[in-house]
Amino acid sequence: MGMKGKLIASMEVKCGGHLLFDIFHTNNHHVPNISPRNINHFEIHEGEIIKAGSIVSWKYNEGGQQMYMKYLVEAADPENKSITWKLIEGDLLELYNYFNVATSCDHQWTTWTYEYEKKSEDTPEPLIHLSFILDLIKDIEGHLLKN
Repeated sequence: MGMKGKLIASMEVKCGGHLLFDIFHTNNHHVPNISPRNINHFEIHEGEIIKAGSIVSWKYNEGGQQMYMKYLVEAADPENKSITWKLIEGDLLELYNYFNVATSCDHQWTTWTYEYEKKSEDTPEPLIHLSFILDLIKDIEGHLLKN
């Protein structure tokens, strides 16, 4: 059995958490245009917007490499501006037995929580992935502040 871990990052967003949530909830198809250096492709395989049961995939750049991930949306709560994702395919599953993400946006803050289990003690903490997400959020915030 691998080692379980949890990372939590909160970041202030001047554009407002509700606008950031809207991008991830209903306008995620715009993310490759908003942040082309981070996201190469986004696709919804099941569902029309991000809601419980939707399956989505991302092709993205992380640490200088092209990566792939496919998530099942376990929960999406527009009232509380939160989304819970479960990784079902992708490069991260080569390092982790499971990788789950919970996002929430509240007023001027966004919080991302990673829960995972490493396949071995030598597996690094997913800090590079967390850095990728924070860079992506900065790009989305910049886009929203321009509009």
